Amino acid sequence: MHVNLKKSMKAFLMTLLSGMFLVVSASAQTGTTINVRGTVTDMGGEPIIGANILVQGTSTGTVTDFDGNFLLQAPADGVLEISYIGYQPQEISINNQTVINIILQEDTELLDELVVIGYGTVRKDDATGSVVAVDATSINRGLATSPSDLLAGQVAGLSVVSAGGAPGSSSSIRIRGGSSMSASNDPLIVIDGVPVDNATSISGMADPLSTINTNDIETFTILKDASATAIYGSRASNGVIIITTKRGHSGKVQVSYNGNVSVSTKTGIVDVMDATTFRDYVVNSFGADSQQAAALGNSETNWQDEIYRTAVSTDHNLSASGSVGEVLPYRVSVGYTNENGILRTSNLERFTGNINLTPSFFDDQLRVQLNAKGMYITNRFADQGAINSATQFDPTMPIYSTNSNYGNGYYMSLKSDGTPIDIGLANPLAILEQKHDNSTVYRSIGNMQLDYAFPFLPDLRANLNLGYDISKSDGEVLIDDNSPMSWTWGNYKAGWGDNRTYHQYKSNTLLDFYLNYNKDFGAHRLDAMGGYSWQRFYNETEDTYPYSAAMASETGEEFYRDSYDYSTESYVISFFGRLNYSILDRYLLTLTLRNDGSSRFSPDNQWGLFPSAAFAW
Repeated sequence: MHVNLKKSMKAFLMTLLSGMFLVVSASAQTGTTINVRGTVTDMGGEPIIGANILVQGTSTGTVTDFDGNFLLQAPADGVLEISYIGYQPQEISINNQTVINIILQEDTELLDELVVIGYGTVRKDDATGSVVAVDATSINRGLATSPSDLLAGQVAGLSVVSAGGAPGSSSSIRIRGGSSMSASNDPLIVIDGVPVDNATSISGMADPLSTINTNDIETFTILKDASATAIYGSRASNGVIIITTKRGHSGKVQVSYNGNVSVSTKTGIVDVMDATTFRDYVVNSFGADSQQAAALGNSETNWQDEIYRTAVSTDHNLSASGSVGEVLPYRVSVGYTNENGILRTSNLERFTGNINLTPSFFDDQLRVQLNAKGMYITNRFADQGAINSATQFDPTMPIYSTNSNYGNGYYMSLKSDGTPIDIGLANPLAILEQKHDNSTVYRSIGNMQLDYAFPFLPDLRANLNLGYDISKSDGEVLIDDNSPMSWTWGNYKAGWGDNRTYHQYKSNTLLDFYLNYNKDFGAHRLDAMGGYSWQRFYNETEDTYPYSAAMASETGEEFYRDSYDYSTESYVISFFGRLNYSILDRYLLTLTLRNDGSSRFSPDNQWGLFPSAAFAW
């Protein structure tokens, strides 16, 4: 029994050691690193340059060289991930193989994706210039009152900096930085084929783009470099942003509603003395019996709390899309936005409407696009000078005062004789409540685009685009007579308020016509386009400065102390062309030429030629 027990123990130990050896051997095999080499080619056997090879689950990887070859170290039982733009990604198990040749298949859906460029579209894979398309429907909007709000942080090289937090405030948009120290650095904005006039602003609007309802936008296309922008000539020197709005579709009617309520509040304030701290400072610095101490008030006023508020804003959008029969796809939408600013009295209220019709005729040989957008906006602009005044105004003084004939019930600093101190600060809340800076703006943008394929040559299409951009704005800037500002601001400082009204009418009309020929010849693809553009810009502005009621009564002067009106008219005529040529879907050539003529220059310098060439593979 003793011998048998020893033999059994010996057999057990041998079995245990053998099992441990197998486990260690398996673990060692799992951790074995081998050199893996190979070649990445396409379906035609052509090497793919710059394909990414990554060991799954690690940061180890490499890219293929000019011959499509690669070499890297990887676990013998690892997995390689292979990817390249325009091709379907693959995962391949190594399985102790030291040579792995990979054939990538084209991602036809990605290659055939079309992006909007100047005067037409192009396959994404055929674009030689720097073109970026952004799907606006995938962006988390929140309360975005302007298209520039949607673009912020979405595209590399595109900078969007807001000029302030007021409702409808403008933004500085820069594509790859600025190019001029004195002229405009704003990009050209094209809305549904209509280049809008950004050389002159719309009166009564801080941001003209805020007239566009962001809920109606489908895509943005940003043209960055010279190859992409040259088709628009001189106006595109700072890049181009093409905005395409949503269209109708065939099928049943789809009704959509979205709305949101947002709450805005200040995130911080300027750190200043409160009333108690300010009193202690004055008494300790000048003495309790000093004139400075005697001038202190008995109130506890936090002026920053008085000018700011918690603002509630709403946005509502309703749309319907579908098709009448099978020939008239449509989309109709309405929107309402009421945005309040955290600075008291600031407000933007906007009503928008949009109609889009896309019928086709003659077996799709004639395609028609009809777009019409209308906007009505009212603004109340708050004077931001109240912010500076609130950080410096005496916190021991009250907001209102009934013991003075000055200020219309608002507290004012007075001299010893009871008259206003004309070099003092104005009451911060009075600046907001007794200055009325209001405007109303009407704007409509629309176009009719006809695209016709010739029956005898279906690869040749003719495109006619007729568009317009019309705006009308009215506004007034009123400062109440006897208000604190009327004693401390301006040239008079005699209790006379201010009175200004302005009116503006702008129109931008457009005619574009071009021919486009697109044909595949085996391994060759040719896309040629040539056309003509005519655009008229008209601006009529009138400003009037009536005397305030108190000033007119006291001076006996005529009602209008100053007024002026003017109008401008200019034309831009252009001839343009573009040639896209590709071989084997690999080697791409783009040639672009535009000749611009502008009536703003002298007859000897009215024309400018803008060529570009790009080659890619």
